[in-house]
Amino acid sequence: MTRRRRRTAGRVVAGMAAVLAAGAATAAATGIGLPTGDDAKPRRGTLPPATGTITKETLVDTTSKTGRLDYGGTTTLNGGKLTGTLTSVAAPGSTVARGKPLYRVDNTPVLLLYGALPAYRNLAAGVEGPDVEQFERNLAELGYTGFTVDTKYTDGTAAAVRKWQKANGLEETGGIELGRVHYAPGEIRVDVDKAALGDAVQPGQAVLTYTGTRRVVSVELEMAYASLAGTGTAVSVRLPDRTTVPGKVAATATIIDPGKESGGAPATPTTKLKATVVLDDEKAVAGLDQASIDVAFTSSRRENVLTAPVAALLALAEGGYGVQVVEGTTTRIVPVQTGMFAGGRVEVTGSGLAQGTTVGMPT
Repeated sequence: MTRRRRRTAGRVVAGMAAVLAAGAATAAATGIGLPTGDDAKPRRGTLPPATGTITKETLVDTTSKTGRLDYGGTTTLNGGKLTGTLTSVAAPGSTVARGKPLYRVDNTPVLLLYGALPAYRNLAAGVEGPDVEQFERNLAELGYTGFTVDTKYTDGTAAAVRKWQKANGLEETGGIELGRVHYAPGEIRVDVDKAALGDAVQPGQAVLTYTGTRRVVSVELEMAYASLAGTGTAVSVRLPDRTTVPGKVAATATIIDPGKESGGAPATPTTKLKATVVLDDEKAVAGLDQASIDVAFTSSRRENVLTAPVAALLALAEGGYGVQVVEGTTTRIVPVQTGMFAGGRVEVTGSGLAQGTTVGMPT
């Protein structure tokens, strides 16, 4: 049972005890009993000390989990086929956009481009494939012309590449050697530099790690709650200042929690779901860096149902619950079927109940 459910259950139990005590006191003082025989008929002079209203609304029950505000998962950028001395590297916390250098080897740049396909071969006139199209799309976005964005690396592509190479201080060969560009989905934020200036860069050596530029909330859930966190699911995010903002699940991944040793017993690994939540308005977390954030996932929802205040429920002598309907100067007890509890209200159905019906409150 989650903390929210425990709190809700506690309020309901406490409310029931108060209702029972108040109902007994009312019966003793006014002669009103529960709806048996003539007691179900309207009576005068028995108005409750307070009233509430039956409403029609949507009830939402949530499961709350604590996550971490950060920039999401990190990716390691390893040195490619280019070898030499590291002469420059983007600073931690800086943002690198398309066409800008990530680091320099022997004072020549390794440049960021956008795309999902990693660079895996040299590119030159006559080469064909999806990697050519991805590169040409970036070249066009950087303002270079004279070629068609397609899967063919033509002489027109090579001519545009020579202009691009000149602008970046590279040898104007018209071809792209493996390791000169690195592809990422979009702008990146440098997280940690893994190599120092003057280090010898070798293939496979970690140079830096990076993240996305958008802050997200990372939440780990037990697999029992996996159905609550599908991609695209709307959630409510509670910030440290106790305000709430809407968000949605952007991505999920299955992870293994290694667990912890306890009393000498070995740790027991468990499978969990890691959900990445993005805020509808990232400005809501302006000024926050890393922080613990509560994320409420909808566990159940009831649309357009009649609801009463939980405190209006009366325990009936014959079992079940009822509400005291107030009609002018008279009242009557109406048995009800209860449904979902949420936010201090309860779904109810009962004879004659409708939106706007006034019900008694024991206190």
